[in-house]
Amino acid sequence: MSGAARKLETGGAFLGVERSLTGRRWVSREADLGLVEAFRRRFTLPEIAARLLVARGVSLEDAPNFLEPTLRALFPDPSSFKDMDEAAAVIEDAIQAGRSCAVLADYDVDGGSSGAQLVRYFRARGRELKIYVPDRMTEGYGPSVVAFERLKAAGVELVITVDCGAAAEGPLNAAADLGLDVIVLDHHLMAHDPPKARAVVNPNRMDDTSGQGTLTAAGVVLVAMAAINREARKRGVNDLPDLKDMLDLAAIGTVCDVAPLLGFNRAIVAQGLKVLRNGRNIGLVALAESAGRVGGASVYDFGFVLGPRINAGGRVGDASLATRLLSTEDPEEARELAATLEALNQERRAREAEMLAEAESAALEEAEKRAVVIVGSHRWHPGVIGIAAGRLKDRLLKPAIVLGGVTEHEPAKGSGRSTPGVNLGAAVAAAKQAGLLINGGGHAAAAGLTVEWDRVEALKDFLSETLAAEIAAAEGMARALHVDAAGAVGAMDLPLIEALRSHRPLWAGPS
Repeated sequence: MSGAARKLETGGAFLGVERSLTGRRWVSREADLGLVEAFRRRFTLPEIAARLLVARGVSLEDAPNFLEPTLRALFPDPSSFKDMDEAAAVIEDAIQAGRSCAVLADYDVDGGSSGAQLVRYFRARGRELKIYVPDRMTEGYGPSVVAFERLKAAGVELVITVDCGAAAEGPLNAAADLGLDVIVLDHHLMAHDPPKARAVVNPNRMDDTSGQGTLTAAGVVLVAMAAINREARKRGVNDLPDLKDMLDLAAIGTVCDVAPLLGFNRAIVAQGLKVLRNGRNIGLVALAESAGRVGGASVYDFGFVLGPRINAGGRVGDASLATRLLSTEDPEEARELAATLEALNQERRAREAEMLAEAESAALEEAEKRAVVIVGSHRWHPGVIGIAAGRLKDRLLKPAIVLGGVTEHEPAKGSGRSTPGVNLGAAVAAAKQAGLLINGGGHAAAAGLTVEWDRVEALKDFLSETLAAEIAAAEGMARALHVDAAGAVGAMDLPLIEALRSHRPLWAGPS
């Protein structure tokens, strides 16, 4: 092929592979050869590198920001987010007045990194921000009446929820009755009016026009801190935190929540990796050392080394460990927390392996009967069901939900993962509206829920019927392995390798 990429086959399976050993059809991505040539000439790229950009939908106009993503070019205007200016004003009021504040964070990496950013921000402003992370086993996901009552009793006046809260209408009403001010910083899909709060900042609320719906909570929090800094400057405050120092936290939340690495997300991760390499966050440094990954600083490290260990606390241990580790400035505490998370991650892996074997056996039978696979047992630990759901989805190429529980007498906790083109979060929200769930919601690719065990069969029927058309339409997407370009071994020279490096950061997978 003269060292260049051969034109991709169109109209059929790539290299004739209709079904690989993993059951997938190889499909070549069509590319406008004129556009490929324009990329090659304008950016001095080898043809394979140019073809990759075209195949992934990067335009000539967007290419500079894709190849060299910067915060200056891609950071959104905070005021473009609904309620952001109000949130910044309320938080700045609280900082200046010395009000007692707390962050209520989700127990995963996105929640932990979001909470840690705010803890560090408040500390840099000379204020303490209390940390409250609901226990996965006893409290479940997100804010609850009990959580708000506890915070009120502790003297808290303002609560900032991160990576949760957008669907917590009942608890937020209770908080208002208690006299608690609440700011919601979230990113989960909203198909309803926002709950009662001083401000609900969420690029996925129906009336938001920011165009930043792919942000994770960690990204939303980063923008919120920029809004607070801007509000503080308006009031004459000049000695403010440098937000670049917290880009590693925003980046790890972005990667581990599997956000697309395009636009602002791409800038967050590209610049966040630079901060990670500087070793400024002693919690992340200690965690990398405990994992034997000294000197590593890549998307792989975020997704497969640091992320799973940060998640381990919320899965099988103390849910607040992640936020505490990522926000500490005490080296000894960082080492102790990192060691604890390392041990919990080993425990998580053992529980996961045992449960996955049982779940796969049950799922194979379910997959023959329904479009959506739902399996569960009250013996399965709720902390590892999300990982199992992801594995089942990948193996069966169908949306999968795994249910676990504390005891057989308590409602099941469920975690779901979806295939491309199938909006599981919206279907789970519809199931809640239909009265089948105690709680539930999420986004297109993932969802969480709480359901009584005696409603599980009805839930299976409802979700399979609701999503049948979407699943049928997207079946080809789930089973396709897309091929961007092909080249001879001789084409793999140093200029091509250097050109492909400019395509980084590339998503390396979930945690």
